[in-house]
Amino acid sequence: MEHKRLTVFAGHYGSGKTNLAVNYALHLAGEGKRVVIADLDIVNPYFRTKDSERELREAGVTVISPRFASSNVDLPALPPETYRLISDRSVYGIIDLGGDDRGAYALGRFADAIREENDFRMALVWSCYRPMTETTLDTLGIISEIEAAAHLPFTDIVNNSNLGIESTARSFLASLPLAEELSRETGLPIWFHAAEAEVARELRGIEVLPMMLQRKPF
Repeated sequence: MEHKRLTVFAGHYGSGKTNLAVNYALHLAGEGKRVVIADLDIVNPYFRTKDSERELREAGVTVISPRFASSNVDLPALPPETYRLISDRSVYGIIDLGGDDRGAYALGRFADAIREENDFRMALVWSCYRPMTETTLDTLGIISEIEAAAHLPFTDIVNNSNLGIESTARSFLASLPLAEELSRETGLPIWFHAAEAEVARELRGIEVLPMMLQRKPF
C-alpha cells in the first residue's frame, strides 16, 4: 500500500471516515512511522476520533482534536496543533474530514500549503450502502460539493461498502462492480477496499485494509 505524507479521508455522512482514519493511523504506526491524526469535523460536536484516543496513543500516534471533543459543546475553531500536522514534514499526517462540504471548509485554509508540498492523498470514502451515495450520479454531486469547499481535488477512492455488524463477504463482493463504475466515471483509482476484520479474512486476491476497533456500524 503506497503512502503519502498527508492523507485526507473525506466523504458523505456515515461513510466511515473516522473508523478508516483511525485504522489507517494504526496501520502506519505499525510500520514504525511517526503519525499524527487530526479530526477536522467542526460541524459535529461529537469527535469520534477522540473515542479511540487511548488505542492511538498506546500505538504512538499523536491525536489532535478540538478542546471540547466528545462533549456537547460546538466550538467552530481548530487547535493550533493542527498547523503542525501540515507544516511538519517529518510526520505522516492523517485528517478525518467530517461534515461533507460544510466540514470541508475547515481544510480549505490549508489548501495552498498542501498543494505546495504536493505529497498528499485526498481519499473519497465511499459506500454503496449509504443514502446519497448509492448511485454514481448521486456520488458525483457529493464529490463536487466537497472539492469546491476544500479547494482540493480527490485523488483516490476507498471502497468502504459495508452493512455494519451484518456485513458478509457476499455483501462486500457485491460492491465491487459499483466501485469500479465509480472509478471509471470519476477517473479516480481505487486505492484500497476496507472491510471488517472477520470479513476481510474471507477475501482473497483483493487489497483490503481489515477494519478493527468500533463494532458499531461505521
